[in-house]
Amino acid sequence: MVTASAGLLRAALCALLAAPALGFIPHFHKYEGLGNDFILVDNRETADPVLSPEQSAKLCDRNFGIGGDGVIFALPGEGDLDYKMRIYNSDGSEPEMCGNGIRCMARFLADLDGEKEATYRIGTGAGLIVPVVGGGGLVTVDMGPPELNGPKVPTTLPTGADGAVVAAPLEVAGQQWSVTCVSMGNPHAIVFVNDLNTIKLADIGPLFEHNAVFPARTNTEFVQVLSRSHLKMKVWERGAGATLACGTGACALVVAAVLNGLADRKCTVTLPGGDLVIDWREADNKVYMTGPATPVFSGSVRVQ
Repeated sequence: MVTASAGLLRAALCALLAAPALGFIPHFHKYEGLGNDFILVDNRETADPVLSPEQSAKLCDRNFGIGGDGVIFALPGEGDLDYKMRIYNSDGSEPEMCGNGIRCMARFLADLDGEKEATYRIGTGAGLIVPVVGGGGLVTVDMGPPELNGPKVPTTLPTGADGAVVAAPLEVAGQQWSVTCVSMGNPHAIVFVNDLNTIKLADIGPLFEHNAVFPARTNTEFVQVLSRSHLKMKVWERGAGATLACGTGACALVVAAVLNGLADRKCTVTLPGGDLVIDWREADNKVYMTGPATPVFSGSVRVQ
């Protein structure tokens, strides 16, 4: 006769032995930056992500998975890099970089290292990014210089004499829009509007993202100017849809606002999830982003 405790022990042992056949079970950490949330994976033991794009998309599902705007893998660095960053969006696509994501990754690494303050050199698809984890939960990131050359953004919209796409006309959904294009390692189309409340993001966002003038698709920011030092935005992210925040988008729109003569170089950008401070410094032509990154929870999950 098998006792109840022996039966439970046998069931647990069978489950443990069967686990590898059911799928890989990675430990994960959930972080958010102004509500832009990511699943962080400590991937420092291998050079490639331990999850596929399809598995990552399943984990990002908010009903059947953990829920998130993307999965970020902290990979080992090489040369003068401390680490490398790879990210899969919630649809399984892979962007070059993510501004809120890089802040979350830097905070994640500092937590793993047991450091309250730290500076990291992180390699991304957009090149070297240097985040600085400071006090109060804030992370400042040197995002590098913006790319303004239209074909390099990339976009086929008409350029000015300097190669930049500033206030270019574009018809979408039967309406004429004025679009400025900036790359912060990933493409952005910035549209200035009088009232953000009139923008139906779920309807218009996909039409911008997949428009033929953006060969690599695009992130789209709709921006209302509150003052020369305060901008407000809504964002439709390439591969993720409407999100509460987009760090590279906030950087791009400040650059666009300066190019259009609408704002100063240092601005507070109000996103649906909160505020970022963006500084496009004239001295080195680099854009610096400062904002929070917060751990939410950790756990393990079975991946099929």
